Amino acid sequence: MHNHWLSTLTLRPQQVDKALESTVNAAVLLPVWFSNSQWQLLLTRRALHLRHHPGQISFPGGRIEADETALMAAQREAFEEVGIQTQLITQTIALPALSTSTGFVVKPWLGILGQPPELTLQRSEVASAFTIPLHFALNPDNRISETWQLRGQSQLLHFIPWQNQLIWGASAAILTSLSHYSR
Repeated sequence: MHNHWLSTLTLRPQQVDKALESTVNAAVLLPVWFSNSQWQLLLTRRALHLRHHPGQISFPGGRIEADETALMAAQREAFEEVGIQTQLITQTIALPALSTSTGFVVKPWLGILGQPPELTLQRSEVASAFTIPLHFALNPDNRISETWQLRGQSQLLHFIPWQNQLIWGASAAILTSLSHYSR
């Protein structure tokens, strides 16, 4: 059954770093839907003129505004950046927060869509969007992990090559984390 991994994920307890969770300042949505006999995951390429992470592969998301929760921010950004309407999201699953090397503490949300979305890209933020089979993104055999020196510290980085794209940084770290919970 195609929902087995989803049931496993929702029932499995997650380790939560309460101190890290309390400092979350950004949120992302990992939109997934079942199509062509497999789960599909949406990623975007950020516009080249953006100040933070230009041209990088990412999930729809951004800063949390003062009057919203992390989930509200992830849903708002998904609508603004790629046109995913909140009512298309049939279930959301909170994933562990992640601290980035650039000072963001990101709260990822897995967003289950009832159908493939009709995308409307906000070109001022998103250069393009593409899908990847979720099983490919979560398979450790498709991931390269290396320790790099960044800002004077050793940091484990993950890279997931997919067709002509390279998923790395926070996006690859979120997928790596998700892969641990979905086994």
